[in-house]
Amino acid sequence: MSDPLEQIRSVDDGGLLDDVLGLPDQLGDALWRVETAAIDPFDATGLVICGVGGSGIGGWLAAAALGDRLSRPLLVVRDYELASWTPAGHAVLCISYSGNTEETLACFDAAEALGSRRVVATTGGALAEKARAADVPVVGIPSGLQPRAAVGYGFAIAAEVAAAIQAADPIRTEIDAAAAWLAEQQEALVQRAAALAADLAGGVPVVYGCDLTAPVAYRWKTQINENAKQHAFTHVLPELDHNEIVAWAEGLKTGPFSAVFLEDSDQHPRERERAELTARLIAPAAHAVHRIDMEGPTRTARMLWGVMLGDLVSLHMAAARGVDPTPIDMIERLKDELGSP
Repeated sequence: MSDPLEQIRSVDDGGLLDDVLGLPDQLGDALWRVETAAIDPFDATGLVICGVGGSGIGGWLAAAALGDRLSRPLLVVRDYELASWTPAGHAVLCISYSGNTEETLACFDAAEALGSRRVVATTGGALAEKARAADVPVVGIPSGLQPRAAVGYGFAIAAEVAAAIQAADPIRTEIDAAAAWLAEQQEALVQRAAALAADLAGGVPVVYGCDLTAPVAYRWKTQINENAKQHAFTHVLPELDHNEIVAWAEGLKTGPFSAVFLEDSDQHPRERERAELTARLIAPAAHAVHRIDMEGPTRTARMLWGVMLGDLVSLHMAAARGVDPTPIDMIERLKDELGSP
């Protein structure tokens, strides 16, 4: 049988595949790096995680993995400002892979004005300089990755900081176990991703999530955008059943859209029922419909399994289009034209 990754490697000049397959190693390394940063536990009324793009998704994933184990608010800000009502007692974690993300730098300054305790995760740049000048703890992330490929670092660091401020119980053991689980499942994930990508070819993916899988669905969308350089969209249940489902009416010429439902054993029974019924109702108008149950022994393992599957699907889609998944020319062009704030 031919290597299902051979086609990806033929276009992957930037080596993004190795970074995706390295997710299990990232998790353990991230836990070690948080320990090395020696963040003294402190009491806070909640946690605000600031970050955009590949640097910001880890916070959303951490909030989903912790779920109802959160005892205090955990908010994710993907903008230039903290909400005007943010309590000074909330801790603020700023994540920027490059350390030069202008939105995150602005939030770092806003948190200082608010009087919040801050923590930073970055490879360096202006954010690291600001943090060290202000005696703010810095969790170092290794350089050499694409920001979106450092998802394991962002997730584990966010979960650890949430535990440090007593917003949730630590899930270090769960993260370690999830890393081992992902390593065991790598071959099966590669095979499944190849089959999914082949079935989705020729259509525009619309990825649906719910509860634990909402940020995973968003991750699928953004990875397909950046890696395969093609459109993909996302929505969440049950909300989509009150609007978007209408656009799937049989007979409407809406284009070759494919639906992917990411489901989980922890979701509300009525949400599971909605996913099954929605998938059946839209099937006649869809290019393809897939219902995927997250696999893994824990909530964290299942979520990360879904992330890794989606990342691999996006790489297979890139290979099918004959494009190198690493370059993000439009983002770089926008940054150049936008200039410094």
